[in-house]
Amino acid sequence: MKKEEKIFKAETKELLNLMIHSIYTNKEIFLRELISNANDAIDKLKFKSLTDTDILKGNDKFKININVDKENRTLTISDNGIGMTYEEVDDNIGTIAKSGSKLFKEQLEEAKKGDIDIIGQFGVGFYSGFIVADKITLETKSPYSENGVKWISSGDGNYEIEEIAKQDRGTKITLHLKDGDEYNEFLEDWKIKELVKKYSNYIRYEIYFGDEVINSTKPIWKKDKKELKDEDYNEFYKDKFNDFSDPLCVMHNSVEGTISYDSLLFIPSKPPMNYYSQDYEKGLQLYSRGVFIMDKASELVPEHFRFVKGLVDSQDLSLNISREMLQHDRQLKIIADKIEKRIQSELEKMLKNDREKYEEFFNSFGLQLKFGIYNSYGMLKEKLQDLLLYYSANEKKMVTFNEYVENMKDGQKEIYFASGESYEKIDHLPTVEMVKDKGFDILYMIDNVDEFCIQMLRDYKEKP
Repeated sequence: MKKEEKIFKAETKELLNLMIHSIYTNKEIFLRELISNANDAIDKLKFKSLTDTDILKGNDKFKININVDKENRTLTISDNGIGMTYEEVDDNIGTIAKSGSKLFKEQLEEAKKGDIDIIGQFGVGFYSGFIVADKITLETKSPYSENGVKWISSGDGNYEIEEIAKQDRGTKITLHLKDGDEYNEFLEDWKIKELVKKYSNYIRYEIYFGDEVINSTKPIWKKDKKELKDEDYNEFYKDKFNDFSDPLCVMHNSVEGTISYDSLLFIPSKPPMNYYSQDYEKGLQLYSRGVFIMDKASELVPEHFRFVKGLVDSQDLSLNISREMLQHDRQLKIIADKIEKRIQSELEKMLKNDREKYEEFFNSFGLQLKFGIYNSYGMLKEKLQDLLLYYSANEKKMVTFNEYVENMKDGQKEIYFASGESYEKIDHLPTVEMVKDKGFDILYMIDNVDEFCIQMLRDYKEKP
């Protein structure tokens, strides 16, 4: 049988050096990458089987296995997917994403200076194993090969590749973990389960850890809305976003078109403790085909709707999208635009059809809408002005600008407002009494931002 010793290409050598002396603070990303590769290998086999039914021998169930051997310090990820031929292993593993490009070399230089996501930008997930392993053994068999293939490297610039006798189709990757306390946790059952739940809980195929399936496979946002109850959404929200209260509002959408995605958005019933502080991070969780990419994709939700929590899952996004790429990704901008419109329409609908619920929302997050108008120097006026509520002196309740204008007396040309610490104190101002005596309604404003917000609005329906 064929056996060769080879040397990595220069760029791959440099990358391996970076992995081994890891500049990456997020060591755990390797498991996500290797599970995603296994998932893709099964997908490829299923796709091939549509035109070549012979490659599916037997009734083997598609699955991914993870095993730990503490004594030998090994972690193994295996699948029964498409596998690789000798040539494919040499082509795909021996060179780095087949890229000797100038761009790759430039990014490599940047990575040496700081924490640049090379894994994310070049889809080299397999190599991420070297973040935690000082040796990787890969065994694989393609349905189109008589023999299997074994590939071994310690990341020192060389690798061995040989043909082996292997019966089963698929790929097994064995990571020989580095010594040190920081790597020991990757041999612990709890850590493996935690990482699978965090990153790979919703991939399409079952992940076995020993005899136990440790992932959910079908996420709630992929289920038909008709089969879900309020309790299902509430429990998911509280568990996922660490809130004790049920959400005030749920928006579950499946969008197909030039870009397809599923989104599950929530408006909390109350602001988190740190909501109006600089520590609060806005953003939605981002998934690609059920695989977790990042926790706070701030580009997906505009600042004036920063209170919205939730997630977006799109099969059109690269699994390896990084924070640097987020800001320039055209598809993400399309999704963000659609999400903004969805939140806007939901709030308008709530205001129209469930006033009590909307007032509860406004009591919690109305300040954010006012900041939205002020911080945008009035550019968001048309979007947000009809969502604002203010206390009416005549009506003794919260009203919109539109409701105020509809109730204006004949001959009244202006909208009257008064600012103060409380409704009671405003009520006793001499100027307020004078305007009331004329029969005109007054809007009472008690938030610090109100006067700045009004300056940006200037008028409503041409009434100053």
